[in-house]
Amino acid sequence: MLTPDHRIAILLHEGTQSSRGKTGLSLLRYSEIPIVAVIDYECAGQSLPELTNIPRDVPIVASVEASLAYQPTVLALGIAPSGGALPEAWQAEIKQAVAAGLSIVNGLHTPMSTDPALKALLQPKQWIWDVRQEPQGLTIGSGQARRLPCLRVLMVGTDMSVGKMSTGLELHKTSMQRGLRSRFVATGQTGLMLGHDGVPLDAVRIDFASGAIEQLMMRYGYDYDVLYVEGQGSLMNPASTATLPLLRGSQPTHLVLVHRAGQTHIHNFPDVPIPPLRKTIEVYETVASAGGSFASTKIVAVALNTFQLDEEQAQQAIEQAQLETGLPCTDPIRYGADPILDAILQ
Repeated sequence: MLTPDHRIAILLHEGTQSSRGKTGLSLLRYSEIPIVAVIDYECAGQSLPELTNIPRDVPIVASVEASLAYQPTVLALGIAPSGGALPEAWQAEIKQAVAAGLSIVNGLHTPMSTDPALKALLQPKQWIWDVRQEPQGLTIGSGQARRLPCLRVLMVGTDMSVGKMSTGLELHKTSMQRGLRSRFVATGQTGLMLGHDGVPLDAVRIDFASGAIEQLMMRYGYDYDVLYVEGQGSLMNPASTATLPLLRGSQPTHLVLVHRAGQTHIHNFPDVPIPPLRKTIEVYETVASAGGSFASTKIVAVALNTFQLDEEQAQQAIEQAQLETGLPCTDPIRYGADPILDAILQ
């Protein structure tokens, strides 16, 4: 749906400095399409690079109405409020955007393309893209991806929203810089918004989830040296169901563990502790192989999210993770993904 000719305004209320805005922040970090405004009433008028460390000088405005001065053609929903429902005031802003001629990219679970009030406002060439839609023609998984000749690298996490997608994108970028035939396989709405082929896994019925990932592996596995599969959820998070079908569908040759430095408990479940990294690694490697039903798959490196730390603290956290796990560790956004890619290629 999105093309380089579009001009994007990102609806990011209360998300510029919180994990609920990870979709919008990822668009700002990785999208090659022009982004002309960020809409966040909390941060209006402030510097985006200073707030986020993303080197993209985009104005932050308080409302959709204020963003129209920058002539956007598309409004992208970059936030995921708790429970997935937008506040009524933000819904009114979406209607205002459609009435002003903007198309909509909707990454929420609630569809908007069938909303009568929005449909009535659409003009010719305007559209609403509900990203989270189950593809047609899915089948159950069979484990056949294990026969592919390519490397298949899956990012797994100690929790949700710790940086699995960003790690995969950084590895993909570094691999291409080294001349590898690399492909990033999207499994969530953000990766799809960025233009990568894939499937919104959390919109797929559970019986077909591993099969949906398997189809993607078989589609690209003979044409690329390495497939980076975007991770979803966490085996440690009681609300997560996506990690297991990713393991079974992709049949990974390598795993990369992603962790937020200093986090000791699941974000939305403070009574659920995150195991020590070595124990977490043991859990993922055990589940991946299923006692020998599938190939032994190792976690080869740790990607550490150090966004909230200063330089000295970040270096100390990385060194500590390396000592604890005996594995290469880096923050791929802060310092680059080369140490992780070296571990994969070894």
